[in-house]
Amino acid sequence: MSFKTTCLAAVAALALMCGSVQAQTLRYANQGELKSLDPYTVNETTTNAHLGHPYEGLTARGRDLKIEPALAEKWEISPDGLKWRLFLRKNVKFHDGSDFTADDVLFSADRVRAPGSNFTTRIPTDAKFVKVDDYTVDVVLTSPNPILNAQWDTWYIMSRKWAEANNAVAPTPAAATSPSFASLNANGTGPFKIESHQPGVKTVFKVNENWWKKPEHNIKEIIFTPIASDATRVAALLSGEVDVIEPVPIQDIQRVNGAGNAQVLTGPELRTIFLGMDQTRDELLESSVKGKNPFKDIKVRKAFYQAIDIETIKSRVMRNLSTPSALMIAPELFPQTDFPRPKFDVNESKKLLTEAGYPNGFEIGMDCPNDRYVNDGTICQAVVGMLARAGIKVNLNAQPKGQFFAKVLKSGGYKTSFYLLGWTPGTFDSHNVLNDILGCRDVAGSSRGESNLGNYCNKQLDALSDKVLVESDTAKRDAMIKEAYKLAYDEFGYIPLHQQALAWGVSKKVKLTQRADNSVLLYYATKE
Repeated sequence: MSFKTTCLAAVAALALMCGSVQAQTLRYANQGELKSLDPYTVNETTTNAHLGHPYEGLTARGRDLKIEPALAEKWEISPDGLKWRLFLRKNVKFHDGSDFTADDVLFSADRVRAPGSNFTTRIPTDAKFVKVDDYTVDVVLTSPNPILNAQWDTWYIMSRKWAEANNAVAPTPAAATSPSFASLNANGTGPFKIESHQPGVKTVFKVNENWWKKPEHNIKEIIFTPIASDATRVAALLSGEVDVIEPVPIQDIQRVNGAGNAQVLTGPELRTIFLGMDQTRDELLESSVKGKNPFKDIKVRKAFYQAIDIETIKSRVMRNLSTPSALMIAPELFPQTDFPRPKFDVNESKKLLTEAGYPNGFEIGMDCPNDRYVNDGTICQAVVGMLARAGIKVNLNAQPKGQFFAKVLKSGGYKTSFYLLGWTPGTFDSHNVLNDILGCRDVAGSSRGESNLGNYCNKQLDALSDKVLVESDTAKRDAMIKEAYKLAYDEFGYIPLHQQALAWGVSKKVKLTQRADNSVLLYYATKE
């Protein structure tokens, strides 16, 4: 063999080897950044999905969203429903090589309910976690809770020793002004380790070769880069610079599908996009109305509702890739046939505002993320224009989700008067919506209403929610759920908008499962 032939063969072999390595690196871009690695900072689907790579829960959700064993390999429930016995998986290691044991579960149960956590509803406030032995934990309840473990797939278990050694025992609040050790570093048991994390710039995940579970992916490395610009994000996918993007702007779906090297995975999402109003303060933080809160008047709330032209939002902003909703939950999770959406009527809105004492309308601030939901900033701009026709002047504060959540969530003091938010019930059950979104906030000893930013409150609804939690008869349970939704519906407690459609851009070299909860989980990915 000649020297030239030998060199060519070596180059070809090197290229093949490099191509193999390249194929095992998956590059992912999202419109929003990964603000914190602390798994109890922001209860938000995209962040939870990111952190589901280094961290794991006691349970998991499969491709079909059904509950599966994870760090708890099985569980038993006592006949009275007041005790759950968890049998923990043995021979599981954290990324630093330490053993996963019951001590980590007890520590995580305390940390997730501590001040600063945005996940306090994952576990009942009065639930007691008792260590039976290193791999057995009892959860003792004061009342039955048949869906206790329904949100545990995103209650990520942390290492007690690691947290204590690194001054990370307390959760990092979303509104924290300086990063904590846990917000910049991670030590979980999951399928990928954090190699490096530059908030807002890039996060690199490396495969965990010692993961307890047999991988379904063939990925060795994930490189996540936030790309806020829709045009830049799409261009990166079409050029091959990245392999997966989320979301694909609605207006670019046809172009991506026609490019030849990528496709858009679409489907219905379980998330409801809605508008909320501060109904608890005696005077709004951001309003021209002084000395009182106009949102405490049902006529004002109804006026805002009827000023929103949901069909125009559907056709022009969402390009018919949304499903208008009258309830705070997707119809796939609870039927809405008995809840017609109140008619869009600007003249009726003006009349209601006049009757409420605001014949000339008033001025109000509005908080909105501009990189979290599909066309979120554009939706808010449309709402501003629609309310203007009714005489309401809205001062829109649209900003990246990191700043948005830091302001409006509990850790930021719920500093918002009027806002847009999206919600997928973590349990995929109505009780989550009744408790977390519609439940009265700030009840002593309770985590109820943690994500009820405007504190809509109806004690009768709360009483129904408590009954729903323990009712095992499906027909009776559904009747109580319907009654509870009717209360919020009649009081215009929120303004539901729609369920958005999923739109992921995926290279044709990549196969990826799309779940209806919009969690981009790359441990399901394979790449050629």
